[in-house]
Formats: sequence, structure tokens, C-alpha cells
Amino acid sequence: MTTVAFIGLGAMGSRMALNLIAAGFELRVYNRDRAKTAAAAAKGAAVCDSPAAAAKGAQFVCSIVADDAATRAVMLGSQAVLAGAAPGTVIIDSSTNTPSMAREVAAAAAGRGCAYLDSPVTGSILQAQNRELVFMVGGDAAAFATAQPLYTAMGRLARRMGDAGTGATIKLINNMLSGTATAAMAEAAQVAEAANLDRAATLEILGEGAAGSRLLKTKLPKMFNRDFTPQFQLELMEKDLRYFLLLAGELDRPAPIASLVRSQFQAARRAQLGKLDSCAVFLQAAGEPPPGS
Repeated sequence: MTTVAFIGLGAMGSRMALNLIAAGFELRVYNRDRAKTAAAAAKGAAVCDSPAAAAKGAQFVCSIVADDAATRAVMLGSQAVLAGAAPGTVIIDSSTNTPSMAREVAAAAAGRGCAYLDSPVTGSILQAQNRELVFMVGGDAAAFATAQPLYTAMGRLARRMGDAGTGATIKLINNMLSGTATAAMAEAAQVAEAANLDRAATLEILGEGAAGSRLLKTKLPKMFNRDFTPQFQLELMEKDLRYFLLLAGELDRPAPIASLVRSQFQAARRAQLGKLDSCAVFLQAAGEPPPGS
């Protein structure tokens, strides 16, 4: 049986790990908050005390943590993945990192004889649960081919974009577009409400128009219903927009729209909306208080 170490059992990671178990992989898991390992442990996963301990003896390592700092800690520290992984181990990192972080870990992994695939995902909690994630992957082509059974167990599509860092690059572009569309929807929703438009009719017409999209059909009803239960937390979207702006700066490309949108999400995060869904940027734009305040 193939052994997989899984690092990071948050809202997305816990569901990805359970899908790997359901597909027949043997899991060794680590999470900083040990309580979050309970669901995987109940399905037979071995709970480990460090990323290094989880990686020891595993053919694959999967990781999904919050940001560059968390990735550095779980990949490069003294008790991190690369401290325990044997040569030949393939690492699938689904965290949303900067491309430079992905390249740094890839170089460190290569120095240990391991292969690192930066593999961020698109999809929400529901898509993670239903094996509908899309992986955008940067890294060695042979390692990508070897990892196909894991991608298949967790998602519906895995596409190699190029060398290390290209997965992170396209993910930041994707989230910049998603964040920009969400901020625009927040403005549109306010005007529709102020004009007393019928909400159901508004959703139908906009969904059928040129701006209609899966994002619109998901987020606009949440705004209208003041339902900000997180599918993707606002603070993570703000972080991804910040990373996109860093990337644009490195590439000497102007990004005035992304800069404006990031400032809106930053203000929303500073207004204590960070743990809500990304569409809670609506509350910041409308000047409404957080639910329950």
C-alpha cells in the first residue's frame, strides 16, 4: 500500500485527506492543532508529532497550509518535511504560496533527492469534499506523472503548467481575477438593493448575461442573503492579492486594478471580516457591521 504523509488538515486539507484514505492510500498526518486530525484518525490515519515524522517512510507528501511562512515552517524547518523525507519522495504542495517560495522549496527538495510539485488548487470546501478540485502544477514532468493517482483521488483535473513556481503563478492570477470580480459584484449588489430590484430576477438576468459565471451564481446570492459562511476566507483572498502584487512588481508589470481591489479586501480584513467568506467585502463596501456585532 502506498503511504502518504498529509500536512495541514484545515477546511480543505481534511477533506482532501479523507478522499485519499477512501482511495486506498495509507495516511500519516500532521496538523499544528492536533484536534483537527480527529476525522482522519477515525478513518485509520496515523497521527504524527511533526511534519518530519509524518514524512518518514512516505512515498508522497501532501501539504496545504496558509502562506509562505507556514510553508517554510512545515517544509524547511528542523522538524519539517525535508528533514524526514527519503530520497525519491514526491511532495505535492497545494498551499497558495508565492512563486519564489515554491522555487526555494523545490531547490531544497532537489538537494535532498526529492521532487517538489507546487500544486495549488481551485475549488471550495464542497469541491474538495466531492473530488472536484483543479490542480495547477509546477515541477518535474516525471514526478507529475508519478503523482497522478493522488491528483485523481482528490480532484477532477491536474494540469502541469511548467517548472517549479508556475503553479503558484497561475493560482495568483486566478485569484486576482476572482477577487476583482467579487469586489465588483459587491458594488453591483449594493446598487441593485438601493434600486429595490427583485433579487431573484436580478440573479436570473445577471446569470444569463455576459458577466454570468459560476462565481456570480455562488457569491451574489450570499451577498443578498447576508450569508458569509466561509467557502474561502476573506483573509486568504487578501493574502493572495498581496502575493499577486508582489509578483507583478517582480515582473515589472503595472497592476492598478489589483492594487485597488487588494486595498478593499485589506480594509475588510482590518474591519474584522477576515474569517468570513471573501464575499464579505460587500459589508465593507456597504458600511454594514459584521453579523452578530
